[in-house]
Amino acid sequence: MARHDYPATGAWSVGQPVGNRQFANFPSDRPFALDGGKHLHDVTIAYETWGSLNSDATNAILLCHAWTGDSHVAGPARDGHPTPGWWEGIIGPGLAIDTNKWFVVCSNVIGGCQGSTGPASPHPEDGKPYGSRFPVITVRDMVRAQVRLSDMLGIARWHSIVGGSMGGMQVLEWAVTFPDRVKTIIPVATCAQSTAQQIAWGAIGRRAIALDPKWRGGEYYEAEIGDGPWQGLSIARSIAQVTFRSDNVFTERFGRELADTDADYNGLGLWDRFEVEGYLDHHGDRLIRRFDANSYLIIGKAMDLHDIARGRGTLESAIKRIAAKTLIIGISSDILYPSYQQKQIHQMLTQQGTESTYVEIDSPHGHDAFLINLDQVGAPIRSFLEESFNE
Repeated sequence: MARHDYPATGAWSVGQPVGNRQFANFPSDRPFALDGGKHLHDVTIAYETWGSLNSDATNAILLCHAWTGDSHVAGPARDGHPTPGWWEGIIGPGLAIDTNKWFVVCSNVIGGCQGSTGPASPHPEDGKPYGSRFPVITVRDMVRAQVRLSDMLGIARWHSIVGGSMGGMQVLEWAVTFPDRVKTIIPVATCAQSTAQQIAWGAIGRRAIALDPKWRGGEYYEAEIGDGPWQGLSIARSIAQVTFRSDNVFTERFGRELADTDADYNGLGLWDRFEVEGYLDHHGDRLIRRFDANSYLIIGKAMDLHDIARGRGTLESAIKRIAAKTLIIGISSDILYPSYQQKQIHQMLTQQGTESTYVEIDSPHGHDAFLINLDQVGAPIRSFLEESFNE
């Protein structure tokens, strides 16, 4: 097999350009307790901000990123940021989340690989990457780390917390765990509890990485160029990418067209490639260069473990803790987080008397529509934020 120039990890590390990142370092004498009973020491959270915090800190909005996202929500690709902002066109002066009015914060989740403490970070005991020593975390852990960041920024209560997919999981955990610290929430294309099918997709991706011999049980950081677990991570990303789009979009864009054929077999060669395979390879290639395989595993497991009812009795009892005015956005063609899951949250909130609005994006693009159909996403967000600011 041809040798590739893929790095052992696409994680950001100290010494590389910081770009727009800022860093919050938790006090060394305050270990960060995790749901699983373990602790992390000397935790760092990378974050970015847009706009200005007003004098009474009432205009703050927290954005929560999805699985392979990071703190770079808006802004061009540049040194330190290999890709443009993941919600470019939503955040900025005069846009749906208007940074002339709002102070916007987005942090890389704990367990991530773009500046926050994660598997690729140096372990405080020996300075070597955590690797397999990094503990399992939960979405609730991610939120508690964001709470510490909020305190360090002087934000006692967020005007709104917004996020899609795994970001929406964080939004819901915030509203349930810290109801007094958030005024409004906007969960997008997400769920209150991961279903068996959602867990199944994640499990297949994790197995693809674990079966890559170059994963080395999570201890691959000293591998030479091209000798890291890029094949496993690429396959895992390909599996996920299939769930991010709809059948109609794949069919309309790629059909059954072959990208290349083996002339000796008249287009019937075993490894003749369809156009859609090139698309999947492209997305795998992009991820390998900007992400870490262990972070992919850790964050994916946190998503599978997501359940706002865990330790709180029933789902109904968990939902009852939500007091924030809510805008819920679903996507008509989403096969990963079907719209019935968002409608369920909306119905439960409405039944208990919590003010909730449900909006559905009419799009053929599937789960990724919240990153693509920005006009349909931005308009309700803008209206909701403006209305709630004066309440």
